[in-house]
Amino acid sequence: MASPPRFVEDYLLYLLARASHVASAGFHARLKERGVAVPVWRVVATLHGAERGETVGALAAACLMQQPTMTKLLDRMAEDGLVKRRREGRQTRILLTRAGERLAGDLIPEARRHEAALLARHAEAAPALKALLRGIVTPSG
Repeated sequence: MASPPRFVEDYLLYLLARASHVASAGFHARLKERGVAVPVWRVVATLHGAERGETVGALAAACLMQQPTMTKLLDRMAEDGLVKRRREGRQTRILLTRAGERLAGDLIPEARRHEAALLARHAEAAPALKALLRGIVTPSG
């Protein structure tokens, strides 16, 4: 008689976190080879196509970081010429520079290829899986 699975082996939050870690590992290794830190990738991917940019708070939330940590990262990215700040009334918005757009333009096709290879292994479930995950991450209300 098989023993029941350990708690974490059937715990949704563990499975989501573990799946993200496993699914991201290959792409994160490619980022490292290119000298791009994962948080930098998350920022350029989030800002790509955002014509008005994003606030620091919105970027921190989207990139899974605390706001003070995001601010320090953005300072370094500004020094590296990847982002710029633009004041809009009482808000500061973060935008990609041309260099930041070039970096995003180089990395996004690679990210799409990585995603396509991963989803190809589960093609029948991919649309439902994405819809389910969007439902989880989108606040209800």
